[in-house]
Amino acid sequence: MTLHSILKSKALEWRRNNYQSDYPTISEILDFNLDPETENLRFLRNAQFEALETYWYLRLVEKTPHIFDLYKRLYDDPVELFKALNITISQEDLIKIMSKRGINSIFETIKADDDFVREYRLEALRETLSLIYPSYILALAMGAGKTILIGTIIATEFVMALEYPDNTNFVKNALVFAPGKTILGALKEISDIPYKKILPTRLYKEFITSVKFTYTRDGEKDIPIIKESSFNVVVTNTEKIRIQKQTITKSLIKNLFADASQEDVIKQEVANRRLQTIASLPNLAIFSDEAHHTYGMKLGEELKRVRQTVDYLAEKTNLLTVINTTGTPYYRRQILKDVIYWYGLSQGIQDGILKDVRGNIVAYPEVEDEHFIRDVITDFFKNYNDVKIYDDSPAKLALYFPKINDLQNAKPIVETALVEIGEDPSIVLEVHNESKDEIKDLFDNRINDRYLPYRVFLLVNKGTEGWNCLSLYATALARELRASNNFCLQAASRCLRQTSGNKHKAKIYLSKQNVKILDSQLKETFGETLQELNLLSPNLRKERLILKKTEIPHVLLKKKIRKVIPIDKKVDFRRIEIQKPEIIIEESKKTIYDLKDIPDRKGVLITHKEEKFIIEEDFVDVYSFAVELSSLYRLPLIQIYERIKSIYPEGEILESHAFEIKKQLEEKLKNYEVTEEEVEVALALVKPKSFSREETEGRPIYTTEIVYHKDKENLLLKYEKFKDQNKGWYQLEFGFHYSPYNFDSNPEKDFFINLLNMLNEDPTDVEDIYFTGAITDPNKTDFIFEYKGKDGRWHNYTPDFLIKKKNGKMLIVEIKAEPYRDEAKEKAIKEIEGLNPDRLKYEILVTDKDEIGFENINKVKEAIYEYKTE
Repeated sequence: MTLHSILKSKALEWRRNNYQSDYPTISEILDFNLDPETENLRFLRNAQFEALETYWYLRLVEKTPHIFDLYKRLYDDPVELFKALNITISQEDLIKIMSKRGINSIFETIKADDDFVREYRLEALRETLSLIYPSYILALAMGAGKTILIGTIIATEFVMALEYPDNTNFVKNALVFAPGKTILGALKEISDIPYKKILPTRLYKEFITSVKFTYTRDGEKDIPIIKESSFNVVVTNTEKIRIQKQTITKSLIKNLFADASQEDVIKQEVANRRLQTIASLPNLAIFSDEAHHTYGMKLGEELKRVRQTVDYLAEKTNLLTVINTTGTPYYRRQILKDVIYWYGLSQGIQDGILKDVRGNIVAYPEVEDEHFIRDVITDFFKNYNDVKIYDDSPAKLALYFPKINDLQNAKPIVETALVEIGEDPSIVLEVHNESKDEIKDLFDNRINDRYLPYRVFLLVNKGTEGWNCLSLYATALARELRASNNFCLQAASRCLRQTSGNKHKAKIYLSKQNVKILDSQLKETFGETLQELNLLSPNLRKERLILKKTEIPHVLLKKKIRKVIPIDKKVDFRRIEIQKPEIIIEESKKTIYDLKDIPDRKGVLITHKEEKFIIEEDFVDVYSFAVELSSLYRLPLIQIYERIKSIYPEGEILESHAFEIKKQLEEKLKNYEVTEEEVEVALALVKPKSFSREETEGRPIYTTEIVYHKDKENLLLKYEKFKDQNKGWYQLEFGFHYSPYNFDSNPEKDFFINLLNMLNEDPTDVEDIYFTGAITDPNKTDFIFEYKGKDGRWHNYTPDFLIKKKNGKMLIVEIKAEPYRDEAKEKAIKEIEGLNPDRLKYEILVTDKDEIGFENINKVKEAIYEYKTE
């Protein structure tokens, strides 16, 4: 058995024994994370919790052993030990080496003999044996939440140190390396973790008032923390503190030296001062996120520099442990020996943390031709054109190219293919090392802004590891690989990260040659094959949904409908004036954040400064523009060309000007008008005829099938089970117009149950309550509203709840976390509310917790009981 398999079994046994140790607080913490009623985790995912258990098992039961000592303890048979460490050497070498000093001489040879290590491929093992401090790897597939796991370990360590102040074995300071991402981004991710969902209330209060978050800043000689202090979380990357000259620009340190000849000295001094400050911190733990950059995968100069830094800190301070997290725990098809917990790609897909990709890995004979690109564009928009994630961000596609020249040659093909299928070519964005800074910033830091117009990304040396685009559904490798590296794996797997509520598969487009490389890299990095990945399905569940109330009165509302009315209009183009638009180029702003202590809160990100920048526009050729206008509006080409040329004699027109001129012509040439009319409509909450009809005991029932992930099972609420469990008070038969109710979130479910409780005490004149947020198919319900999104298109929107009163009045309730609110959706319902002031009220309940909260339920209570007929 592997080390991580043995430790998983031991940690599970420890759980069954109620986490027995000399420090009972750890039992209080771990038990708090498990809801005693549902036996579900409160916040952490199962993989995160198991990794946390394993970590504390090693810390408290095994007493934080060096990894090699742990192997020797668990594998007392030399043959089994060699097998566990993947030591396979010839019989001749084995006898020759062991004849000197027994089995230990083998390990000494691995540490000292380069040729021996190279011959038997023992580079990774050598790193394990050479460490002078306990160092462990927690291997979790991408999307499993490695950064949250790091924050959780730090929080639990700090709490244990606060609970047992006389014990010197608990961590009081944490240094977090965050390669592959901005330091501020990693800092915010760690500081934003909802620690009150991980720690019991009394321990959370101690932790949150003690912890201090900070980060290393370019151009500053030191780190802004008090030397020898405790409960600091310092976020950095290897470049900011390692023992070598800093790679910061001269402009950022221009005030630190008198002349240019001192630049190298200053950079070395900055690194050393930062190291000395970190070294002053007692009871230190070091955390390395995405550790495979420097642990096992790059056993060269980069590793030596990082090791040099950590070794220095180990010598100068009390370094208790080093924790490395990674999603790629393999090196040359051998699992790294320091892995104490492993959660792989296949488990991620089965548990719904990663998207299903079964049957969606497509291989082409050639990828370096026009046909490949055209087919990828066509196929993607055929399958994903209307696919969106939870915040309405549309599905995106990433195409990877070997060189910028290849990308630029392919871009016109991509744009042409988009036009041919009716898509706007402006949704294409190219990103590479020569892109403008604002484009790089958008790509690296604002890619998940749901209002971004871009859907197709053309990439060179961008968008691989660390790029977290939530709405990315497909990747295409428009290049043949020549070198053996992890590019194929990193690029292809970018689209696998799962999002809430998604039921769509990801898709990967490759050449046949790249398929072989991807398969090889999967084996080397994850120990899994492409065939296994392509056949793997997530742990989805199916449930039969039954309509329980089919005779539901229609919802009567006033709505505005738009009509397009043709008009008889003859226009003489010679009399139409075209004016040069007066467009003010607005300056955009980017916000730079700093970390400050505020009286009521510790370590809060606040705005430090704002910088303005202008995004330069592209130009359109005047003749091409004239051809387009002539075709669109059936205008004489030469006349329209001369008219535009007279306004833009230089022969080029800004895209924004071209758009405004189109609007001018559209207004003057259109032979139609759009009118709005107020009408009263009757909306059916359910349309039974669109469900499957069955006969049961001589009466018809209407059913359909719903699909959900096993992790969402706790959000199902079945009528029969709920009624039986609550028969002491649930007598009113409100709700459950179908069963089960399949809620999207805990706050929705909590709201519904609280609402039933409230109405049980005083039903007033309520007719019924309906959960409407899950049936969104226009064939099955009319209770759908349209709204115009930021993309200019019309979308459907279904509110969460409808409460109907016997007097004809209604209350629509929407439940949202603040980040997922959509002004356009809310505006659409408020307009409906404005048209129906005497019969409709709209309430938005905002919560960032798993519960709906007293304030929100009270708001609805007031609306129900005060909203009466005068």
